[in-house]
Amino acid sequence: MSTTETKLPIYTAKDFTTDQDVRWCPGCGDYAALAAVRKVLPKIGRKKEDFVFVSGIGCAARFPYYVETYGMHSIHGRALAVATGVKCANPNLEVCVVSGDGDLLSIGGNHTIHTMRRNVDITIMLLNNKIYGLTKGQYSPTSEQGKVSPTSPGGSIDFPINPIAMAAASGCTFIARSIDVDMKGMDEIYKRGIAHKGTSFIEVYQDCNIFNHKAWFYASQKNTMPENTIKVEHRKPLIFGADGKKGIRLNNGQPEVVVIGENGITEADLLVHDETNMYLAHIYSQMAYPEFPEPIGVLHADPSKPTYNELLHKQLDEAKANAEPEQLDLQALITGNESWVVESPA
Repeated sequence: MSTTETKLPIYTAKDFTTDQDVRWCPGCGDYAALAAVRKVLPKIGRKKEDFVFVSGIGCAARFPYYVETYGMHSIHGRALAVATGVKCANPNLEVCVVSGDGDLLSIGGNHTIHTMRRNVDITIMLLNNKIYGLTKGQYSPTSEQGKVSPTSPGGSIDFPINPIAMAAASGCTFIARSIDVDMKGMDEIYKRGIAHKGTSFIEVYQDCNIFNHKAWFYASQKNTMPENTIKVEHRKPLIFGADGKKGIRLNNGQPEVVVIGENGITEADLLVHDETNMYLAHIYSQMAYPEFPEPIGVLHADPSKPTYNELLHKQLDEAKANAEPEQLDLQALITGNESWVVESPA
Protein backbone atom coordinates (compact mmCIF):
# COMPACT_ATOMS: atom_id res chain seq x y z
CA MET A 1 0.00 0.00 0.00
CA SER A 2 1.45 3.32 -1.01
CA THR A 3 1.38 6.38 1.20
CA THR A 4 1.17 9.97 0.10
CA GLU A 5 3.49 12.37 1.82
CA THR A 6 1.97 15.63 2.97
CA LYS A 7 3.70 18.45 1.18
CA LEU A 8 4.45 21.43 3.40
CA PRO A 9 3.43 24.89 2.22
CA ILE A 10 6.20 27.18 1.06
CA TYR A 11 6.25 29.91 3.68
CA THR A 12 7.77 33.36 3.80
CA ALA A 13 8.19 35.73 6.72
CA LYS A 14 4.90 37.36 5.69
CA ASP A 15 3.06 34.11 6.41
CA PHE A 16 4.15 34.39 10.05
CA THR A 17 3.03 38.01 10.32
CA THR A 18 -0.32 38.74 11.98
CA ASP A 19 -2.73 41.58 11.29
CA GLN A 20 -1.97 43.15 14.67
CA ASP A 21 -0.22 46.51 14.84
CA VAL A 22 3.15 46.09 16.53
CA ARG A 23 3.00 48.33 19.58
CA TRP A 24 6.58 48.78 20.67
CA CYS A 25 8.36 52.10 20.91
CA PRO A 26 9.95 53.15 17.61
CA GLY A 27 13.56 51.97 17.62
CA CYS A 28 13.05 49.23 20.21
CA GLY A 29 15.32 46.22 19.80
CA ASP A 30 12.28 43.92 20.03
CA TYR A 31 11.55 44.72 16.39
CA ALA A 32 14.80 43.09 15.33
CA ALA A 33 14.06 39.98 17.39
CA LEU A 34 10.58 39.72 15.88
CA ALA A 35 11.95 40.12 12.35
CA ALA A 36 14.55 37.42 13.00
CA VAL A 37 11.95 34.99 14.32
CA ARG A 38 9.60 35.58 11.38
CA LYS A 39 12.50 35.09 8.99
CA VAL A 40 13.67 31.83 10.60
CA LEU A 41 10.32 30.05 11.03
CA PRO A 42 9.79 29.38 7.28
CA LYS A 43 13.15 27.58 7.23
CA ILE A 44 12.29 25.07 9.97
CA GLY A 45 10.21 22.78 7.77
CA ARG A 46 7.15 22.74 10.01
CA LYS A 47 3.56 23.88 9.51
CA LYS A 48 2.48 27.11 11.16
CA GLU A 49 0.13 25.08 13.32
CA ASP A 50 3.10 23.19 14.79
CA PHE A 51 4.47 26.29 16.54
CA VAL A 52 3.33 27.69 19.87
CA PHE A 53 4.71 30.96 21.23
CA VAL A 54 4.32 31.57 24.95
CA SER A 55 5.15 34.73 26.85
CA GLY A 56 4.80 36.19 30.33
CA ILE A 57 4.49 39.89 31.14
CA GLY A 58 6.47 42.83 29.80
CA CYS A 59 7.15 44.51 26.47
CA ALA A 60 8.57 41.33 24.96
CA ALA A 61 5.50 39.41 26.12
CA ARG A 62 3.48 40.85 23.23
CA PHE A 63 5.31 38.46 20.92
CA PRO A 64 2.46 35.92 20.55
CA TYR A 65 0.20 38.65 19.12
CA TYR A 66 2.67 39.37 16.34
CA VAL A 67 3.56 35.84 15.16
CA GLU A 68 0.98 33.99 13.06
CA THR A 69 1.09 30.74 15.01
CA TYR A 70 -0.63 29.38 18.08
CA GLY A 71 0.31 31.33 21.16
CA MET A 72 -0.44 32.22 24.74
CA HIS A 73 0.14 35.43 26.66
CA SER A 74 0.45 33.96 30.14
CA ILE A 75 0.95 35.54 33.55
CA HIS A 76 3.97 37.19 35.11
CA GLY A 77 6.91 34.81 35.51
CA ARG A 78 4.97 31.70 34.53
CA ALA A 79 5.68 31.52 30.80
CA LEU A 80 7.98 28.52 31.21
CA ALA A 81 5.50 26.65 33.41
CA VAL A 82 2.83 27.10 30.74
CA ALA A 83 5.28 26.19 27.96
CA THR A 84 6.33 23.02 29.81
CA GLY A 85 2.68 22.01 30.11
CA VAL A 86 2.08 22.59 26.40
CA LYS A 87 5.15 20.55 25.43
CA CYS A 88 4.26 17.69 27.79
CA ALA A 89 0.67 17.59 26.50
CA ASN A 90 1.79 17.55 22.86
CA PRO A 91 5.50 16.79 22.39
CA ASN A 92 5.16 17.16 18.61
CA LEU A 93 4.78 20.92 18.91
CA GLU A 94 7.65 23.40 18.60
CA VAL A 95 7.25 25.44 21.77
CA CYS A 96 9.00 28.81 21.94
CA VAL A 97 9.14 31.28 24.83
CA VAL A 98 10.03 34.93 24.30
CA SER A 99 10.22 37.26 27.29
CA GLY A 100 12.36 39.79 29.08
CA ASP A 101 14.91 39.83 31.87
CA GLY A 102 12.35 40.93 34.46
CA ASP A 103 9.90 38.17 33.60
CA LEU A 104 12.38 35.30 33.15
CA LEU A 105 14.98 36.19 35.77
CA SER A 106 13.01 37.79 38.60
CA ILE A 107 9.56 36.41 39.37
CA GLY A 108 10.14 33.66 36.80
CA GLY A 109 13.75 32.90 37.72
CA ASN A 110 12.88 29.70 39.53
CA HIS A 111 11.02 28.35 36.49
CA THR A 112 13.91 29.30 34.21
CA ILE A 113 16.41 27.36 36.32
CA HIS A 114 14.28 24.23 36.55
CA THR A 115 13.28 24.25 32.89
CA MET A 116 16.96 24.17 31.96
CA ARG A 117 17.77 21.62 34.66
CA ARG A 118 15.05 19.30 33.37
CA ASN A 119 16.05 19.84 29.73
CA VAL A 120 12.49 20.50 28.59
CA ASP A 121 12.47 20.59 24.79
CA ILE A 122 11.59 24.25 24.30
CA THR A 123 13.35 27.32 22.93
CA ILE A 124 13.79 30.33 25.23
CA MET A 125 14.65 33.77 23.85
CA LEU A 126 15.60 36.17 26.64
CA LEU A 127 15.40 39.77 25.44
CA ASN A 128 17.73 41.40 27.94
CA ASN A 129 17.55 45.20 28.07
CA LYS A 130 18.70 45.44 31.70
CA ILE A 131 15.56 47.35 32.73
CA TYR A 132 11.82 46.99 33.37
CA GLY A 133 10.53 48.76 30.28
CA LEU A 134 6.78 48.19 30.43
CA THR A 135 6.58 49.51 33.98
CA LYS A 136 8.54 52.60 33.01
CA GLY A 137 12.13 52.07 33.89
CA GLN A 138 12.68 50.32 37.22
CA TYR A 139 15.96 48.48 37.63
CA SER A 140 15.83 44.77 36.75
CA PRO A 141 17.76 41.64 37.81
CA THR A 142 20.35 42.33 35.10
CA SER A 143 20.77 46.06 35.80
CA GLU A 144 24.27 47.07 36.83
CA GLN A 145 25.02 48.03 40.41
CA GLY A 146 24.48 51.75 40.88
CA LYS A 147 21.64 51.90 38.33
CA VAL A 148 19.56 55.03 38.96
CA SER A 149 15.87 54.40 38.32
CA PRO A 150 12.44 55.33 39.76
CA THR A 151 12.81 52.48 42.25
CA SER A 152 16.48 53.13 42.97
CA PRO A 153 16.92 56.93 42.97
CA GLY A 154 20.14 56.58 44.95
CA GLY A 155 21.45 53.85 42.66
CA SER A 156 20.72 50.14 42.89
CA ILE A 157 22.74 48.29 45.53
CA ASP A 158 21.91 44.90 43.94
CA PHE A 159 24.52 42.85 42.15
CA PRO A 160 23.20 41.80 38.71
CA ILE A 161 22.43 38.23 37.80
CA ASN A 162 24.49 36.59 35.06
CA PRO A 163 22.09 34.79 32.68
CA ILE A 164 24.77 32.76 30.91
CA ALA A 165 26.33 31.65 34.20
CA MET A 166 22.88 30.63 35.45
CA ALA A 167 22.26 28.61 32.29
CA ALA A 168 25.61 26.84 32.56
CA ALA A 169 25.11 26.10 36.27
CA SER A 170 21.66 24.68 35.51
CA GLY A 171 23.09 22.26 32.96
CA CYS A 172 21.34 23.85 29.98
CA THR A 173 22.10 21.86 26.83
CA PHE A 174 22.06 24.81 24.40
CA ILE A 175 23.39 28.21 25.46
CA ALA A 176 23.84 31.12 23.08
CA ARG A 177 24.12 34.89 23.00
CA SER A 178 23.28 37.39 20.28
CA ILE A 179 22.80 41.14 19.78
CA ASP A 180 19.65 42.76 18.38
CA VAL A 181 21.54 44.63 15.64
CA ASP A 182 23.24 41.46 14.39
CA MET A 183 20.36 40.11 12.31
CA LYS A 184 22.44 37.50 10.49
CA GLY A 185 23.90 36.15 13.72
CA MET A 186 20.53 36.11 15.43
CA ASP A 187 18.97 34.22 12.50
CA GLU A 188 21.65 31.52 12.64
CA ILE A 189 21.45 31.13 16.40
CA TYR A 190 17.66 31.00 16.57
CA LYS A 191 17.47 28.42 13.78
CA ARG A 192 19.94 26.21 15.63
CA GLY A 193 18.12 26.76 18.90
CA ILE A 194 14.81 25.52 17.52
CA ALA A 195 16.48 22.52 15.89
CA HIS A 196 18.16 21.54 19.16
CA LYS A 197 16.50 18.76 21.14
CA GLY A 198 16.41 20.00 24.70
CA THR A 199 16.26 23.42 26.33
CA SER A 200 17.68 26.16 24.14
CA PHE A 201 18.53 29.36 26.01
CA ILE A 202 19.33 32.37 23.84
CA GLU A 203 20.21 35.68 25.47
CA VAL A 204 19.75 38.68 23.20
CA TYR A 205 21.34 42.00 24.06
CA GLN A 206 18.34 44.23 23.34
CA ASP A 207 18.25 48.01 23.45
CA CYS A 208 15.43 49.79 25.30
CA ASN A 209 15.85 53.16 23.63
CA ILE A 210 13.40 54.87 25.99
CA PHE A 211 14.39 53.77 29.49
CA ASN A 212 17.89 52.28 29.08
CA HIS A 213 19.26 53.51 25.79
CA LYS A 214 22.86 52.62 24.90
CA ALA A 215 23.14 49.96 27.63
CA TRP A 216 24.77 47.61 25.12
CA PHE A 217 26.40 50.16 22.83
CA TYR A 218 29.85 49.01 23.92
CA ALA A 219 29.03 45.68 22.24
CA SER A 220 26.58 46.61 19.48
CA GLN A 221 28.05 49.51 17.52
CA LYS A 222 30.25 49.11 14.46
CA ASN A 223 33.15 50.95 16.08
CA THR A 224 32.90 49.09 19.42
CA MET A 225 31.80 45.58 18.48
CA PRO A 226 35.17 44.31 17.12
CA GLU A 227 37.05 45.20 20.32
CA ASN A 228 34.39 44.33 22.89
CA THR A 229 32.86 41.13 21.54
CA ILE A 230 34.26 37.89 20.24
CA LYS A 231 32.41 35.53 17.91
CA VAL A 232 32.82 31.95 19.04
CA GLU A 233 32.68 29.26 16.35
CA HIS A 234 33.03 25.54 16.90
CA ARG A 235 36.63 24.31 16.47
CA LYS A 236 37.95 27.78 15.67
CA PRO A 237 40.40 29.82 17.78
CA LEU A 238 39.11 32.80 19.75
CA ILE A 239 40.29 35.81 17.77
CA PHE A 240 38.92 39.35 17.96
CA GLY A 241 39.82 42.99 17.45
CA ALA A 242 39.42 45.43 14.59
CA ASP A 243 42.58 44.07 12.97
CA GLY A 244 42.05 40.46 14.07
CA LYS A 245 45.27 40.47 16.05
CA LYS A 246 43.90 39.83 19.54
CA GLY A 247 42.90 36.53 21.04
CA ILE A 248 42.03 34.60 24.16
CA ARG A 249 44.23 31.91 25.66
CA LEU A 250 44.03 29.95 28.88
CA ASN A 251 46.74 30.68 31.43
CA ASN A 252 46.62 28.23 34.33
CA GLY A 253 42.97 27.61 33.51
CA GLN A 254 42.08 31.31 33.42
CA PRO A 255 41.19 33.27 30.25
CA GLU A 256 43.69 35.90 29.23
CA VAL A 257 43.69 38.51 26.47
CA VAL A 258 46.81 38.31 24.30
CA VAL A 259 48.10 39.93 21.12
CA ILE A 260 49.15 37.63 18.29
CA GLY A 261 52.75 38.35 17.37
CA GLU A 262 53.75 39.76 20.76
CA ASN A 263 55.86 37.84 23.26
CA GLY A 264 55.99 34.89 20.88
CA ILE A 265 52.21 34.43 20.90
CA THR A 266 50.85 32.64 17.84
CA GLU A 267 47.39 31.51 16.81
CA ALA A 268 48.32 28.03 18.01
CA ASP A 269 48.42 29.35 21.59
CA LEU A 270 44.81 30.50 21.53
CA LEU A 271 41.83 28.80 23.07
CA VAL A 272 39.88 26.80 20.48
CA HIS A 273 36.12 26.87 20.94
CA ASP A 274 34.46 23.51 21.58
CA GLU A 275 30.72 24.01 21.93
CA THR A 276 30.33 20.51 23.43
CA ASN A 277 32.57 21.43 26.39
CA MET A 278 30.48 22.81 29.27
CA TYR A 279 33.67 23.86 31.07
CA LEU A 280 34.23 26.47 28.37
CA ALA A 281 30.66 27.75 28.76
CA HIS A 282 31.42 28.43 32.43
CA ILE A 283 34.57 30.31 31.40
CA TYR A 284 32.69 32.35 28.79
CA SER A 285 30.05 33.30 31.34
CA GLN A 286 32.75 35.09 33.37
CA MET A 287 34.23 36.97 30.43
CA ALA A 288 32.68 40.41 30.82
CA TYR A 289 33.33 43.91 29.51
CA PRO A 290 35.55 45.83 29.98
CA GLU A 291 38.17 43.28 31.03
CA PHE A 292 37.25 40.85 28.26
CA PRO A 293 35.46 40.84 24.93
CA GLU A 294 32.06 39.22 25.49
CA PRO A 295 31.46 35.92 23.65
CA ILE A 296 28.72 35.98 21.01
CA GLY A 297 27.36 32.86 19.29
CA VAL A 298 26.62 29.30 20.36
CA LEU A 299 28.53 28.91 23.61
CA HIS A 300 27.41 25.36 24.36
CA ALA A 301 25.44 22.65 22.57
CA ASP A 302 25.00 19.09 23.81
CA PRO A 303 22.34 17.07 21.96
CA SER A 304 23.19 13.83 23.77
CA LYS A 305 21.23 14.47 26.97
CA PRO A 306 17.68 13.02 26.89
CA THR A 307 14.90 15.57 27.11
CA TYR A 308 12.38 15.81 29.92
CA ASN A 309 9.63 15.05 27.44
CA GLU A 310 11.27 11.85 26.25
CA LEU A 311 11.80 10.62 29.79
CA LEU A 312 8.28 11.58 30.86
CA HIS A 313 6.50 9.80 28.02
CA LYS A 314 8.77 6.78 28.29
CA GLN A 315 7.87 6.49 31.97
CA LEU A 316 4.16 6.87 31.19
CA ASP A 317 4.30 4.21 28.47
CA GLU A 318 6.10 1.79 30.76
CA ALA A 319 3.62 2.43 33.57
CA LYS A 320 0.68 1.78 31.25
CA ALA A 321 2.26 -1.39 29.87
CA ASN A 322 2.81 -2.84 33.35
CA ALA A 323 -0.43 -1.66 34.94
CA GLU A 324 -3.43 -3.79 35.80
CA PRO A 325 -6.66 -2.84 33.97
CA GLU A 326 -8.16 -1.20 37.07
CA GLN A 327 -5.03 0.92 37.45
CA LEU A 328 -5.77 2.58 34.13
CA ASP A 329 -9.10 3.91 35.40
CA LEU A 330 -8.46 7.60 36.14
CA GLN A 331 -11.28 7.92 38.62
CA ALA A 332 -10.11 4.79 40.47
CA LEU A 333 -6.61 6.28 40.71
CA ILE A 334 -8.00 9.54 42.08
CA THR A 335 -10.27 7.76 44.57
CA GLY A 336 -7.58 5.35 45.74
CA ASN A 337 -8.00 2.40 48.09
CA GLU A 338 -8.34 4.27 51.34
CA SER A 339 -11.01 6.87 50.61
CA TRP A 340 -13.78 7.65 53.01
CA VAL A 341 -17.09 9.43 52.78
CA VAL A 342 -18.42 12.15 55.06
CA GLU A 343 -22.12 11.51 55.52
CA SER A 344 -24.68 14.08 56.60
CA PRO A 345 -25.91 13.63 60.18
CA ALA A 346 -29.35 12.09 60.49
